[in-house]
Amino acid sequence: MLHYHTIPVTPFAQNCSLVWCAQSLQAAVIDPGGDLEHILGEVRARQLKLQAIWLTHAHIDHAGGAGELSERLTLPIIGPHEGDQFWIDGLPQQSAMFGFPQAKIFTPTRWLHDLDTVTIGRETLNVRHCPGHTPGHVVFHAPQIQRCFVGDVLFAGSIGRTDFPQGNHAQLIASITERLWPMGDETVFIPGHGPESSFGRERRSNPYVGGT
Repeated sequence: MLHYHTIPVTPFAQNCSLVWCAQSLQAAVIDPGGDLEHILGEVRARQLKLQAIWLTHAHIDHAGGAGELSERLTLPIIGPHEGDQFWIDGLPQQSAMFGFPQAKIFTPTRWLHDLDTVTIGRETLNVRHCPGHTPGHVVFHAPQIQRCFVGDVLFAGSIGRTDFPQGNHAQLIASITERLWPMGDETVFIPGHGPESSFGRERRSNPYVGGT
């Protein structure tokens, strides 16, 4: 069984998530944007064996702690898609702009592409490339527990911003309707900010994509 625990981090209250295999206690951390001691405290409290960093995209609040955490624990950084390389290269500038601790530039151990998979212990999650908020944004779908970690693609009652460099509103809507909705109305998603919701609820009521 796959388990997860969401940890709000950084002044932006970004939803970092620990995901782990209940049998092996091997774990990955999704989007460690900062507050690494808090994240590692949650890892220790659950006696997890942290194996990897998975990134949905490379904005500072999602990726700001990835380089340091990777160096400290010799962890591979998996994702996002190559389209976000320029955001990774700009992490120090993003740090200064938003008053974050200085972030390290890194090269992901593995870039992710549409229909790839990632594995932790005995559990496998599916990767979908969902550009629009950023060009290299990916999401992690765990059909075995009907969950999807969507970063900043979709929120409860809203969608990701597209006014950042290389954001694209039409792409974002296509990512949601063509790649998220087919995962099923019952699928609950963990957004990058705010509360969880389900794809079915957002299909019905989200003012930006409701009825699509």
